[in-house]
Amino acid sequence: MSIRPFATVLFAALFLTGSAAPSGSMTEPPAVLAQPTFFISGHGWGHGLGLSQYGAYGYAQHGWKYDRILKHYYPGTTIGPSTIKRVRVLLGDGLKRVTISSKSPFQVVGADGSSYPLDAGAYTVGPAFKLADPTDPLAKPQPLMYPLEFRTGTQALALNGRAYRGSLRVLKVGTAKIRIVNVVDLDFYLRGVVPSEMPKDWAPEALKAQAVAARSYALSHLHSGGGFDLYPDTRDQVYLGIPHEAPTTTAAVTATAGQVVLYKGKVASTYFFSTSGGRTASLQDVYPDAPPVPYLVSVSDPYDTISPYHDWGPYRFTTKKLARSLKVPGKLVDVQTVAAPSGRVRSVVATGSKGQVIATGGEVRTALGLRSTWFSVGVLALGAPASPVTYGSSAALSGTARGVSSVALQQRAAAGDWKTVAQLTPRGGLVTPKVKPDASTKFRLVVGTIASDPVSVAVAPSIRLHVPSDLTGFWGTVKPTTAGVTVAIQRQVGAAWRLVVREKTTDQGRFTVARAVTAGTYRARVSARGFAPGFSRPVTVAG
Repeated sequence: MSIRPFATVLFAALFLTGSAAPSGSMTEPPAVLAQPTFFISGHGWGHGLGLSQYGAYGYAQHGWKYDRILKHYYPGTTIGPSTIKRVRVLLGDGLKRVTISSKSPFQVVGADGSSYPLDAGAYTVGPAFKLADPTDPLAKPQPLMYPLEFRTGTQALALNGRAYRGSLRVLKVGTAKIRIVNVVDLDFYLRGVVPSEMPKDWAPEALKAQAVAARSYALSHLHSGGGFDLYPDTRDQVYLGIPHEAPTTTAAVTATAGQVVLYKGKVASTYFFSTSGGRTASLQDVYPDAPPVPYLVSVSDPYDTISPYHDWGPYRFTTKKLARSLKVPGKLVDVQTVAAPSGRVRSVVATGSKGQVIATGGEVRTALGLRSTWFSVGVLALGAPASPVTYGSSAALSGTARGVSSVALQQRAAAGDWKTVAQLTPRGGLVTPKVKPDASTKFRLVVGTIASDPVSVAVAPSIRLHVPSDLTGFWGTVKPTTAGVTVAIQRQVGAAWRLVVREKTTDQGRFTVARAVTAGTYRARVSARGFAPGFSRPVTVAG
């Protein structure tokens, strides 16, 4: 699909308006407008920078090796060895106490370097930890100096029941809280990361690409201060320790041991994410004010189509909900997007009746819970004539259908279900269908599972009134032809109409009234089930 960088997505205020017109005028009657229905569709899942995981999986299925996959997503980079072998991962912060355990004897080392053996089992650790000198059976437990480091024996250590490789370091935070840091070899850390970031049953070359990308990302995002290098969650990468390790991902880590993505000899910032939607983003697409990074550029991603999130939506939003989510002042009138060449939305301008709100694509994604910033906003709205349509006549509807190539016009049947009566192609985002309903009904616009609010089209019976030249009564016809419908003959008195006589229709829809007709202006009024009241043209009898 083509992408227009400055595409107006919605002008919800474009509806028919008008003034009441006298009978016989060609001016359209005022329109009854339904509230517009907004819908959002998009592509991909995630920020869009760097390696698309589903895309990498697709490339692996097509025979690409992991190094070729990485060089595609990070153009101009090379694969080389890392110099850092160990990392410190924050597992818990601001805690009152934790349980550290092992199935084999282990040890704890205090800040002064003193080492103390610990029997297999579980130990509660808080801002104070006491041990007695094991060489002195009469010694009383004494507090150890922090930070403490719990080191493994023959079995791994567990923190609150979850096992981790490496050691567990306990630091004090203030006087009453502690911080837990896992000091672990880099590739052991990756064993708990790769299966947490990519499904373990994916193609081996995709898993290898993920292992190198995760290793590079970790080393290019080390934190300074606080006694740790990495967070164990999406602030860096998801790290779930030994219970989440898998043979397939461990094999991928081992096969790529120590390898990282390099750009001019420096470890590259290898962002990765789930699904691109067909093209990755450049750094400027996501962060317009950031300086360019030569390897974080937009590249095609043709095999990303295997992702269930390649395309998503449409999702329906009422005007009220969208205005509330975007914090638009007043009634929502208009939404416009400014998109980058990759399709990602850089900014959104939402116009309300009392002012505008400008937000980034990322802010709108968060506010609306969207999967990515590659999205478009569409609208469905329908307007109908305010005055009843005479039976047998056509009515012009006015609709807005933006963000779609075609839209269905549906009519509500007597049984209450909806039936498609026309497939419409918007022109300039507008549709102007003509309808000829047989009775009062409702219409709506539909795209997929998204429907506009319905509008009512009232239909009045067609009725004609005649007065014979000898003024011996009234006669006329009603359509649709139905027997037993009551027709009221009315005479104009000033601005009001007063009843003269009532008569019922025959099987042919005819009515006849035998009585002398005096001078005046008369009309016939008919009301039938499923119809609006219908009126004949006035007939004037001269005196």
